[in-house]
Amino acid sequence: MSETPVDHTDPNPPTDPVDPAQAGEPAVPVGPGHPSGSDDNADLSSVTTGDIVIDAALQDLAAVEGTDLDGQIEAAEALQRTLQGRLADLGE
Repeated sequence: MSETPVDHTDPNPPTDPVDPAQAGEPAVPVGPGHPSGSDDNADLSSVTTGDIVIDAALQDLAAVEGTDLDGQIEAAEALQRTLQGRLADLGE
């Protein structure tokens, strides 16, 4: 007895799929060091989240001189730890 192959394709595919990476705007705001973002850390100084700890970490990153790669890495890692800590708090 032979079986008929089953077609697993979507009979109603989306008519206009949008890839956020190819749309006019980035899916996530980009910042310093990103190829499509600004290399000006002053952009971060105007960002506020309403969380004083995260805002302070963003200010620390914005305060690092653009030529100080080690300082940028250290401040970015501190910001990452802060963000991860805040996200962990949300899970509790």
